[in-house]
Amino acid sequence: MKSFVIYIQFVVLSIGLTSFVQAQIPAGYYDDAIGLQGEELKQSLHEIINDHEIFSYNDLRDFILRETDEDPNNSNNVILLYTGRSQAKSSFGGGANDWNREHVWAKSHGDFGNTPPAGTDAHHIRPTDASVNSARGNKDFAEGGQQHSEATGCYYTQYTWEPRNAVKGDVARMIFYMAVRYEGGDGVPDLEVVDHVNTSPNPEHGKLQKLLDWHLVDPPDDFERNRNEVIYSYQDNRNPFIDHPEFVEAIWGDPNSVSNTDDVSLRIYPNPAINDITISHAHHEELYYYCYSLDGRQMQSYRLTPGNQDISIDQLPPGMYFVVLQNINGRTLSKHKLIKTTH
Repeated sequence: MKSFVIYIQFVVLSIGLTSFVQAQIPAGYYDDAIGLQGEELKQSLHEIINDHEIFSYNDLRDFILRETDEDPNNSNNVILLYTGRSQAKSSFGGGANDWNREHVWAKSHGDFGNTPPAGTDAHHIRPTDASVNSARGNKDFAEGGQQHSEATGCYYTQYTWEPRNAVKGDVARMIFYMAVRYEGGDGVPDLEVVDHVNTSPNPEHGKLQKLLDWHLVDPPDDFERNRNEVIYSYQDNRNPFIDHPEFVEAIWGDPNSVSNTDDVSLRIYPNPAINDITISHAHHEELYYYCYSLDGRQMQSYRLTPGNQDISIDQLPPGMYFVVLQNINGRTLSKHKLIKTTH
């Protein structure tokens, strides 16, 4: 019998609602990783989540995905990853509007196919519309391109696929999980996240900087946390980046290295700040302001009109935060490090 400790974690959903989520993280599960950084942390997490229980590709179809991705409002349906559509569990198949199994880490990126463990690992396999799955193919993840006619929140180019805003972070954390879980040896691929695209058939997936952005602007929500719990009940391993979002930056990106801006028309001042900040932007469209703690919790969000706008940060505890400015389509225009101080 496993012993559990209940961690109550405050989660702000992408739609702006707040809720409390119980994460059933086993007592001591991450003890060996706490306090580590970079490659040491990556290796420690690998040892924690390695050698999980193996299931077949058919098991995913027959019962695992039907539970991991169940529509919380309709137990007869699953939620499809890229369209967000709620669809009958019974409609699995090869027809254009059936659902099937999507390898989020495209299986040609390392040539593992449907072979266990990588090819049947539920942490990165999701129900998707069959024709949308085909359209995504083995593309790397990045922003931009043509809007998909059916998955209207998704965009694509010859080599890239941009998922809808509500699952951008989910996709990023699945990719990060795979890069930690599969480190080569014993017939498994050595997978790595890289900062370029057109990576197949190499055991690589991109694009790192966009995935880091998506992880930040779309933190784990109830659905993703529940999915992690269900998979743990089967595979006996967890996605550490859902339980501890701060591990992402500790491995792939130092929060202190975040550039002040990607767009010179966007300014935030003063920085450091005590009670208020001013955001100045010359864009003719409305923008959206999001402030995140280093562990991925959304602390503030506002709609901005063009010009200078003052925002109170008086309620934020002193410390370091990320500020992200997006356009109305959810594209990140600028990312800043914000220091809240008391003097």
